Amino acid sequence: MIKHPSLGEGLGGLYNMNYSQFLNMIPEATLVLALIIVFCADFALHKSERKNFTLGVLTGALLLCQLVPCFIAEPAQAFGGIYVTTPIVSVMKTILTAGTFIVVVMSQAWIASSTPAKGGESRPIRFAGEYYMLLISTLLGMYMMLSAGSFLMFFLGLEMASVPMACLVAFDKKKKDSAEAAAKYILMATFSSGVMLFGISFIYAATGSLYFDNVAAAITASPLSIVGMVFFFSGLGFKISLVPFHFWTADTYQGAPTPVTGYLSVVSKGAATLTLAIILVKVFGAMAHWWQPMLWVVIMATITVGNLMAIRQTELKRFMAFSSISQAGYIMLAVIGADPATSQTALTFYVLVYVVANMSVFSVISAVEHRAGAGTQMSAYNGLYQTNPKLAFIMTIALFSLAGIPPFAGMFSKFFVFMAGVNGQDAHPFWPYFVVFIALINTVISLYYYLLIVKAMYIKPEEHPLPTFAHGKAINASLAICTAGILIFGVCSCIYEWISKAAGM
Repeated sequence: MIKHPSLGEGLGGLYNMNYSQFLNMIPEATLVLALIIVFCADFALHKSERKNFTLGVLTGALLLCQLVPCFIAEPAQAFGGIYVTTPIVSVMKTILTAGTFIVVVMSQAWIASSTPAKGGESRPIRFAGEYYMLLISTLLGMYMMLSAGSFLMFFLGLEMASVPMACLVAFDKKKKDSAEAAAKYILMATFSSGVMLFGISFIYAATGSLYFDNVAAAITASPLSIVGMVFFFSGLGFKISLVPFHFWTADTYQGAPTPVTGYLSVVSKGAATLTLAIILVKVFGAMAHWWQPMLWVVIMATITVGNLMAIRQTELKRFMAFSSISQAGYIMLAVIGADPATSQTALTFYVLVYVVANMSVFSVISAVEHRAGAGTQMSAYNGLYQTNPKLAFIMTIALFSLAGIPPFAGMFSKFFVFMAGVNGQDAHPFWPYFVVFIALINTVISLYYYLLIVKAMYIKPEEHPLPTFAHGKAINASLAICTAGILIFGVCSCIYEWISKAAGM
């Protein structure tokens, strides 16, 4: 037992620190154990054709095992409140872990791709062990960010997630676009972290504490607090790709390896959006009349700019980048609601549906890119239905879900965020409805540009479409998981009820 009076100040007295509190961090502890197991396996296994496959199976199995402690995690805190977890945070960790598992499965085709070596032989150009360790490290950072009880832990978790992510973006070392994408991502991440840290310093100066509960009790709408909140929101806006902090997104998505792009677009975004929603309500709740108008403008700009720019794209990963910018606006739409439980439920359900729909699209892109040897230009999908009808059909279902077309899950997720956005808005009877109205109009625009891909696959003539090709067992597995989610999540009400129950606890 070690006593730390300094940690106890502001928390109601002397704080007793003992290392048994790590037992309250079971999800994080088991993820660290998974990281150690993958590291030891990568070190112990001899180089062979099956090493990458074995590491992939091991990582996937460990992530599936990780779902258990995330799913059953109870409310807990450790180390004087610097670590706090709640049922809704545990639900989000489960979703992020499942999304990471899908990324591991769909990465097999990319990991197994080879390049000619000296002597005419082919050898893998990827290092599977390092790749999986970086994925797990990034996920661990997101866990810590979600469970943060203070700005210090939040910032450390954010950097734990951002630094390995930069390595993942640059993982194709011999690819110029990948190096360029990583450079832009690192520059933007560094700048956004600096802006955020600057804002946190203002908040500390105004309240004298970094703990969320203490800040919430002491904060007032003083100029120092307002400036700190704006800088903090701006820094996290870079991570979520909210307009006007979105300029890095398209170049990074295009240059990063396709599985990493999928991971960046769904898993990273899901963790950041729920964290921002929790902090805005929990810490800056007393300043809602300041941040809500700011959020209204940012949401409308994000959805509109993302949709309009997506129409002009001819490269599919850039297209999905602007689609993800627009989707970020829809996710944040739930935050403007007056009922925190309803908002967190709608946001979490939207992230769940977005994970399966977006990962389905990126699984198809990965299959076409690595199995068929085609690029990521939209023209490569002209006439895809003629030779690969199943792949085209699955792509269509995923795009319709992203657009919010019934009866797919995307329609229900959009409906819930629209309802959450206008729920309990007695103080502001006009603006929340106006923001939702703009979002509804943009849904029609998004349907148009998603149909551009459907048109290319089914209608646009092509004399020499892509040949029929085998997708591979890993791609088929990821497509099966994602398609089942798209079809089931919208009609299986118990999932939404599970999330709603967790948000209300």
